[in-house]
Amino acid sequence: MENILIVDDEKNYPKIIGEILGEEGYTSLTASSGMEALDYLNTEIIDLVLTDVKMPGISGIQLLEKIKEINPDIPVIIMTAYGSVEKAVEAMHKGAYTFILKPFENQALIAHIAKAISVYRIVQENNILREAVSSRYSFDNIIGKSKPMQEIYEIIKKVAPSNASVLIEGESGTGKELVAKSIHYNSLRKNKPLVAVNCSAFAETLLESELFGHEKGAFTGASAMKKGRFEISDKGTLFLDEIAELPISLQVKLLRVLQEKTIERVGGTRSIFVDFRLIAATNKNLEDEVKKGNFREDLYYRLNVVKTIVPPLRERSEDIPLLIKHFIDKYTNGIDTLSTVSGINPEALKILCDYQWKGNVRELENIIERSVILGSGNMITPSDLPPQVRQNMSSTLDLDGIPEDVGLAETLAAVEKRMIQRAMNLSGNVQTKAAQLLGIGKSGLNQKLKKFNIG
Repeated sequence: MENILIVDDEKNYPKIIGEILGEEGYTSLTASSGMEALDYLNTEIIDLVLTDVKMPGISGIQLLEKIKEINPDIPVIIMTAYGSVEKAVEAMHKGAYTFILKPFENQALIAHIAKAISVYRIVQENNILREAVSSRYSFDNIIGKSKPMQEIYEIIKKVAPSNASVLIEGESGTGKELVAKSIHYNSLRKNKPLVAVNCSAFAETLLESELFGHEKGAFTGASAMKKGRFEISDKGTLFLDEIAELPISLQVKLLRVLQEKTIERVGGTRSIFVDFRLIAATNKNLEDEVKKGNFREDLYYRLNVVKTIVPPLRERSEDIPLLIKHFIDKYTNGIDTLSTVSGINPEALKILCDYQWKGNVRELENIIERSVILGSGNMITPSDLPPQVRQNMSSTLDLDGIPEDVGLAETLAAVEKRMIQRAMNLSGNVQTKAAQLLGIGKSGLNQKLKKFNIG
């Protein structure tokens, strides 16, 4: 039930309006002065303020200004007599929702209040949603305790408040878009749009229109003017995913936009100012692409103000248990699942920690979702995992299962290579730590890495 504050120095007016609103299901508070109204605003939950313009002490206009300082979203309706219309117009310029002339029809007042409260509810819901999104993509919620992930947290924390361009590199499925969202939602632009474009998803001509927009009649099928992603991301963030796939011709135009902060729509001649923060991501090494002639060097340096590399999952094995727990919680807390899965048994966990994860975190999430759906018990077991994952499981060496024609040296080499790969995974590719796990010296490990061609 909405609570409306009625402010008027006329003794009976607030009481009469309160009775009218009560019949419509609203509750109301009455104040005879601006100061009394401010006391209510600091102690009560108010959904709308209905105030007169002319009052002793604090006027309706001054009260409006103070209300907007307390909560800029609260709708304020100004009541005024014919002789104070100019004041009412001034109030509109200062953020009043609308004004209504005294004397007014009861139904007209009720209609204004209903519409204003409806808009206020939408604003509140959007604020709640924005806070939920902001929390979801807070860098504190990116899963990982490994050293590489801690370094990424520090970069996000430092770069988010700035307007610097950020380049995110990493294999597919590592979570580059999540890092981009975390940067945006921890920045000063978090209340403005985050606009994402996958540069590999469009043909060159379509991508140009998608980025720059087009004027009506610019090409066949352009039946109306369309704003591009540059314009839509104004005051916000533009996230260009798979930036290495951007055609050379559009690389030139992107460089110009970054330098001049203006665009022209396809088929247009008017320069349009755009203010956006650019975050780019790629699964390729952009510096190598520059050397190959596939990417402009000047654009690379424009993008590479701050660079972060999201490590592949196989290089941060210590994060796998945390990610598994996160995904189990995610897929068992949904309303559409009847799963009783609450954890994973040690054997299944070992299999997943030993797996190579070519698809990275995205592949792990898919496997956990599958296991939650198909699992029949409280714990994920090896039998719940996909066949291709079980095939990679390392088990106790079965001597009877070794073919008779396989020599000792070949068998020992295979076991040695497997143990070295596992130690490197568990250590996050830190050779000193891997050598300790294997019980050998670092120089010995280096020799074996070269011997088995383990990168």
